[in-house]
Amino acid sequence: MNWLSALGLDTLVARYRAAVIEAAIASEDRVELAKLEWKLQRNRLQSILVLAIALGGLTVVAMVLLSLAILIQFWNSPDRATVAWVIAAVWVAAWGGVLWALLSALRKSRSPFMQTRAELAKDWQSIKEKL
Repeated sequence: MNWLSALGLDTLVARYRAAVIEAAIASEDRVELAKLEWKLQRNRLQSILVLAIALGGLTVVAMVLLSLAILIQFWNSPDRATVAWVIAAVWVAAWGGVLWALLSALRKSRSPFMQTRAELAKDWQSIKEKL
């Protein structure tokens, strides 16, 4: 004899079993989403690291060339000074480009795991409504 059926608990057990299965499937989906977002975040962090290293290197080069340009400015020939300032300007422009790229990458990485958090918030809201 099936006691659950006799007591009328079989539908309750079936509902809870379905809810547990649904929760397991949903949690698998959320873990997969978190993995995908972690991969994207890791790629952004790698880009930021490379750009930060490039910015540091270009800063050193820009400062050395800027100093060289200032020194050459006081030499006798105006042609040497013009060339030195053009070279320094090119390096400063390159530095500015890398700085812009680094700041852009930092802005993009300010909200990691946004989709995962949104899904978990929806799930939590759904659970609260059912309770």
